[in-house]
Amino acid sequence: AHFYNLSSEMYYFKPNPNPTANLMFMISRLAIAIRICIHFFMFPIGLPSPNPPPPTQEARPAASDVNNDSSITPSKKRKINSSEREDIDSISSSPKTTNYSSSSCTSTSQHIQKKLRFEDSVDFIGLDVKMAEESSASCSSNKMKTVFLAGGVGHHANGLTKTAGSTTFSNSKPGAAKKLVIKNFKEKPKLPENYTHETWQKLKEAVEAIQNSISIKYNLEELYQAVENLCSHKISAKLYKQLQVVCEDHIKAQIDQFREYLFLTLFLKKIDKCWQDHCRQMIMIRSIFLFLDRTYVLQNSMLPSVWDMGLELFRFYIISDMKVQSKTIDGILLLIERERSGETVDRSLLRSLLSMLSDLQIYQDSFEQRFLEETNRLYAAEGQRLMQEREVPDYLHHVNKRLEEEADRVITYLDQSTQKPLIATVEKQLLGEHLTATLQKGLNHLLDENRIQDLCLLYQLFSRVRGGVLLEIWIIHFTMVINPEKDKTMVQELLDFKDKVDHIIHVCFMKNEKFVNAMKEAFETFINKRTNKPAELIAKHVDWKLRAGNKEATDEELEKMLDKIMIIFRFIYGKDVFEAFYKKDLAKRLLVGKSASVDAEKSMLSKLKHECGAAFTSKLEGMFKDMELSKDIMVQFKQCQNLPGNIELTVNILTMGYWPTYVPMEVHLLPEMVRLQEIFKTFYLGKHSGRKLQWQSTLGHCVLKAEFKEGKKELQVSLFQTLVLLMFNEGEEFTLEEIKLATGIEDGELRRTLQSLACGKARVIHKVPKSKDVEDGDKFSCNDDFKHKLFRIKINQIQMKETVEEQASTTERVYQDRQYQIDAAIVRIMKMRKTLSHNLLVSEVYNQLKFPVKPADLKKRIESLIDRDYMERDKENPNQYNYVA
Repeated sequence: AHFYNLSSEMYYFKPNPNPTANLMFMISRLAIAIRICIHFFMFPIGLPSPNPPPPTQEARPAASDVNNDSSITPSKKRKINSSEREDIDSISSSPKTTNYSSSSCTSTSQHIQKKLRFEDSVDFIGLDVKMAEESSASCSSNKMKTVFLAGGVGHHANGLTKTAGSTTFSNSKPGAAKKLVIKNFKEKPKLPENYTHETWQKLKEAVEAIQNSISIKYNLEELYQAVENLCSHKISAKLYKQLQVVCEDHIKAQIDQFREYLFLTLFLKKIDKCWQDHCRQMIMIRSIFLFLDRTYVLQNSMLPSVWDMGLELFRFYIISDMKVQSKTIDGILLLIERERSGETVDRSLLRSLLSMLSDLQIYQDSFEQRFLEETNRLYAAEGQRLMQEREVPDYLHHVNKRLEEEADRVITYLDQSTQKPLIATVEKQLLGEHLTATLQKGLNHLLDENRIQDLCLLYQLFSRVRGGVLLEIWIIHFTMVINPEKDKTMVQELLDFKDKVDHIIHVCFMKNEKFVNAMKEAFETFINKRTNKPAELIAKHVDWKLRAGNKEATDEELEKMLDKIMIIFRFIYGKDVFEAFYKKDLAKRLLVGKSASVDAEKSMLSKLKHECGAAFTSKLEGMFKDMELSKDIMVQFKQCQNLPGNIELTVNILTMGYWPTYVPMEVHLLPEMVRLQEIFKTFYLGKHSGRKLQWQSTLGHCVLKAEFKEGKKELQVSLFQTLVLLMFNEGEEFTLEEIKLATGIEDGELRRTLQSLACGKARVIHKVPKSKDVEDGDKFSCNDDFKHKLFRIKINQIQMKETVEEQASTTERVYQDRQYQIDAAIVRIMKMRKTLSHNLLVSEVYNQLKFPVKPADLKKRIESLIDRDYMERDKENPNQYNYVA
């Protein structure tokens, strides 16, 4: 039963190529067999002898005592090491007869029983045993007693004859331990005649029955034991060769069925069935010849195992046949091509066939190379065709679908080693070959329409392909954003575009650092292509957002908008240009009272200070201080002075270094206004001696009370508009020349003032003739019929658009300030270094300056400092400068 279980268990196991595992398996099974044998193995403990011999006479083993084993009492059991299995079997398997010789007692003729028991450990030479002698109380004899254990005749097992060896107990003193000596066979066991031939015939019949799928006549246990017997008598080599011949003959006979003409699918199914049958047969055969496989084959490293031998024979006689192999590979490729075209195929058949090629170790040489070539050809043609027929989003979805299909094929039936070259082939033909064309054709379209999902797929696919083409096209896209024709909306469109780009990078491009840096570099590059203009436009955009009339955003939205503007502000080089225009607009907001929120103004100021430093915002902070001090001064002025008339005066004291430069304009004020100016001047100079006040009439504004036929109104106008309207208290009609002579206002400013009063929405005066522009000779009169739904009406002064000359003058002031900064940087460097070459000086100046400088302008500043004796050229080396203390 044990060997049956052993052989049946091996039926379900494939060959194990590890010799150590095989050896451990054999040892474990041998230990089980020994324990079973020991369980039934017993030693006799003694019998009374009917005719006890004399004390000095030794008992001889007798063959006639063989049948007396029925009276033997079983001895104590003991487990024995596996190394002594053969010797113990020779003892336990044969009947034994024991003769005892003992001395007689003086007081009684009672026989003495003796026990034989195992107590000591077993070694490879013999078994140490103790003889415990039990005698009666009246026995006083101390004579030597000797016991002989004679071996009986052998027995037959599986056709083998074993002869039991003899064992003897050596003489020793009474009460001392006795030693059992087990001797080797005098003759080696021999196989019966014709045993080898008969046994091989049984095994051959069993193998052929397995190969022909018929029932086996013999028990598997008997067949396994037969193989073990042959191997134990060194017939393993012959047995292995005979088995190889039988298997080879069977496989040779299978090739003929594949030479017939068969349909491709039928052929593949037939080859698959042949392979499956072969595997099943070899597993069964190996279970019978397992002992041969794990003894003889393991000892000969050059020999393949029974399983590997079957694989080699199948590979050599079936698959290596050129017609069979070619037809098999062609059939597999055809089925895969049909599946790629959308047809349903037998995937289990493909999996089985490809597994067969892999087991036979011809997968890569015979199939994989051709498969990758066919894949490359298929997708190369498909990529060319679909790029012409489909739009980029549809093409990207098709490529993604193809990649998923190929990955599924690898999981389902292809070998894992094919995955990497297969996916690389698909990526190369569908993506790599059309990388630039796809991006040029579709990236701008996807970005313009903000197609997030398609952009995610685009990044996911193109991140598989090495190369920075996506990054390059991404940068090129930014260079086309700036359009000089859209200066009015450029900043807002730029902010919206920046938000969209940030969202795309965050969602679609997985916050890839390369794309983030590329975006920053691209913004910095294209914003500064138009020198100084972006800085000016950003300053005007901030002014528009911070004006009092802007009610489009709440305080939180305004704060977020300022943060976004600061991000764009970081990209511009000419930050001093931004400062000049921002300071000019801030002055108007503060002086005219058009600022939307003081908190918003100070928040923007703190952002600029954090970004550019305290030196950048020192003048801007001074402007806010002037406005706060002016409020305090006016409170003191109104408390200390009793102002004559009904005019309420408000004065803002401005520090000239903080505010933009204004050209003073002398106008003819009313006597009441002049009197109030003198009163305030006396008050202020009395508190701050040594200061000089210069009135800026261009920044003044007034509130007039007017009476029309409809009723009383309040007009909120500029100082120039006030001087013009007050003239109509003295007369009904005036010409342009008369108004100019009476007010002293500059001609261009006067024309814009009259245009705002006579041609705007609130027309408080009439102009003859009617036109949009004020011309020489035009006459103006008061509009007594003026009507308006509001009580207080604000009449805005028509702002003259900045001319090229004014912009040039602002830029020129910026350049002058830059010259001072360049001169200061050069002097600082030379004072510290004392002597420096031209190239090193230029390099250090560029590092210190925060705005771009042309090399020609820098060279002019160096020459200017040399002329003013701040530095000099070295007499020996003209390219070296020395500092002059």
